[in-house]
Amino acid sequence: MRILHVVGARPNFMKVAPVIGALREHSGIQQVLVHTGQHYDVQMSGIFFEQLSIPEPDVNLGVGSGSHTWQTAQVMLSFESAVMEQKPDIVLVYGDINSTMAAALVCAKLQIPIGHVEAGLRSNDRTMPEEINRLVTDHISSLLFTPSIDGNENLLREGVKPENIHLVGNVMIDTLIHLLPEVDKSTILDILHLRNQRYILVTLHRPSNVDHDTILIEIVGKLDEISAYLPVIFPVHPRTLKKLESLNFTPKSSGLRFIEPLGYLDFLALQKQSTVVITDSGGVQEETTYLGVPCLTMRENTERPITVEIGTNILLGQDVKRLGNEVQAILDGEVKQSRIPPLWDGQTAIRIANILVNNRIILS
Repeated sequence: MRILHVVGARPNFMKVAPVIGALREHSGIQQVLVHTGQHYDVQMSGIFFEQLSIPEPDVNLGVGSGSHTWQTAQVMLSFESAVMEQKPDIVLVYGDINSTMAAALVCAKLQIPIGHVEAGLRSNDRTMPEEINRLVTDHISSLLFTPSIDGNENLLREGVKPENIHLVGNVMIDTLIHLLPEVDKSTILDILHLRNQRYILVTLHRPSNVDHDTILIEIVGKLDEISAYLPVIFPVHPRTLKKLESLNFTPKSSGLRFIEPLGYLDFLALQKQSTVVITDSGGVQEETTYLGVPCLTMRENTERPITVEIGTNILLGQDVKRLGNEVQAILDGEVKQSRIPPLWDGQTAIRIANILVNNRIILS
């Protein structure tokens, strides 16, 4: 059985790593790793691949960045040749980026079975490009691996056949659990002089927050206010930092610290020890839920509602007044009671591998 994995950005590698590892335990499985090159990440060094126990990609399409339409088209054009050359029995796609949908569309046209890891997630907000990617990918996939029960419910409501849906858990948590011993070796807390201190960690990247001048200024202005009594650490994308400079934003408090983007292990180390995380990232909502760290999400909706229902996550939209109030509540000890969702146990990839092996006759 020949399985082709498609990844396009760093979060995809976090998801593919445990699946590759779990499939290695089965005989008669050939694996090919294709990196579309949708995102180039300087943090993805040889050490990164060694820590994740995955090989360098067998194929790198080198697509690069561009508009959503351009990028999707380029992945489709490049991937078609690659998949026809590799002749896989099934193609596994991960998450909800443009590469995920593009590769799935190519496979659907070529009648190659598709497995979608992290299927069924819905924000119910079609202004998000990721939501379109999720919808299209799920409805042309043969095997749908869901991270939580809401994924199953969404797919069933949309008419997906029950026998194609498999509740397996969150594969990102597999990687988090695997890397926790390495995270504890990180020196980032010492480098930033945060050891044994309370602090807030911020990560914002969505256009709805960082591409609108007024909204961006309101958010960083509130972060500046908060940082007067609690350090705020903000690994900020160079594009966002340049935008802040063009808006002549200068923090009034030395507690608001803009730093360069971090590698995964250092960022996890900061997450694990933070008093609260402020984010608009889907993955961070999941990681903080597992780590038991309070999370305030600057979005009107989330495709990971389980992190709100039973996890540490609270949705704030873009309400900066409420942001300040929620931070103060957490500092006062009013922390949301939470628990880890079912099957977020580090065994998700094993369940995926077993399902693939059990279906190999049907797929081959």
